[in-house]
Amino acid sequence: MSVIPRKPSAPPATSPHDPRYYDPRDLETELRRAFQICHECRMCVNYCGSFPVMFERIDAAIDSGRAEGAETIDDAAIEAVSDECWQCKLCYIKCPYTPDEGASEMLDFPRLLAREKANRAARKGISLVDRILGEPQVIGALGGGPMAPVSNFVLASRLVRKAQEKVTGISAEFPLPPMARESFSKWLSKQTTHEGVATHGDVVLYATCYGEYNVPNVARAATLVLAHNGFRVRFPGVDDDDAGPSLTCCGMPNLDGGDVAAAIKKIRHNVDLLWPHVRAGRPIVVLGPTCGYTMKKEWAEYVPTEETRAVAAATVDLMEFMVKLGREKKLVREFSSSLGKVSYHAACHLRAQKIGIPGARVLGVVPNTDVTIVEQCSAVDGTWGMKEKHYETGRKYAQKLVREVSDNKPDLVVSDCTLAGLRVVKETGQPVMHPIEALAQAYGLLSTHDVAKANG
Repeated sequence: MSVIPRKPSAPPATSPHDPRYYDPRDLETELRRAFQICHECRMCVNYCGSFPVMFERIDAAIDSGRAEGAETIDDAAIEAVSDECWQCKLCYIKCPYTPDEGASEMLDFPRLLAREKANRAARKGISLVDRILGEPQVIGALGGGPMAPVSNFVLASRLVRKAQEKVTGISAEFPLPPMARESFSKWLSKQTTHEGVATHGDVVLYATCYGEYNVPNVARAATLVLAHNGFRVRFPGVDDDDAGPSLTCCGMPNLDGGDVAAAIKKIRHNVDLLWPHVRAGRPIVVLGPTCGYTMKKEWAEYVPTEETRAVAAATVDLMEFMVKLGREKKLVREFSSSLGKVSYHAACHLRAQKIGIPGARVLGVVPNTDVTIVEQCSAVDGTWGMKEKHYETGRKYAQKLVREVSDNKPDLVVSDCTLAGLRVVKETGQPVMHPIEALAQAYGLLSTHDVAKANG
């Protein structure tokens, strides 16, 4: 048995504002403690590549007589473990040693490895691939609109993608999302708000970078469904009384690469725009589970202000919001068509929010619709799966998801996660909808042709 104590001498540093966060000795002590606990438990061995790498390194030290546990783990081993983590958060959900479980070990493995990435970036700098993938809003703004046809031609060219891979480190095999000719905010600015639409009030839609620049059809469907259920969508930077800067990236892509400063800048920008709406009593409805998780669970760690905490508390996943409407008897239940056999992918970052599978619950009320839940990880989670050095590993871990979807032989595949959907499309050839698109179709607000055209 290792000499490393299981209980920390003080609560682990999870905020970059904690003076211990960038202390290399404190970080090394915490990493070894966490690795020892995981080595003794081994419950998460099949979740990702981090745990097999960790166990192999520690077992080798024990077998050679150099250690009793994780006490001799070195920087190279730590980086190898950290590099295999794609921040799905599933180990935290299942772990019995977390603060959420009231455990004295206070283990938070995903946050610990995010801290390791931040420390490494502070020492060695931020890689080119992380700098590029950390700015999806910049890529979307530059590549969308009038440039969309050119951008999509480049994205479809295997030769160009291969050349790009060598320069940027972004995998030529990973199916990057297309660029839209018209952004969501531009589309929304053209819509006319009709009298009587906001019978239940206003909501602020956080469309995400993908919803704004890549798949605006999802944000449009959300707007139509919310209006159908009595809510008007507000979007900072579009409404007349909100004219000015618009929302930007949630910051998670920066955190993936350890760029804490860039993430903090974005969080502060977004909070400044969202706080007046929260103060006015409007909920913040989020399209994507990764952004929703980041806003709820991470923003206040990086920008610990009352305003940030208030915005986090007002943030709700879109389908979670629809479930809430159902509980309050406000959800419109008249549908024009069924959806048939639906294969619903339960996104990791929804499960990490501990809100269950709200999209499946909502689609389950559509008549003659049979929803099958697929609880398997896509191994993309943010930017990790897009990188050339991780592509094959991610693909290997995603095969459980691919097999379950294929075996279900569904009429429709649904996922709240755009990136997971791209993985499924790549591996199975089946198109994937966001659950709000499927709901819009069931309401008769969006035809199958409309969805196919928007996704094309």
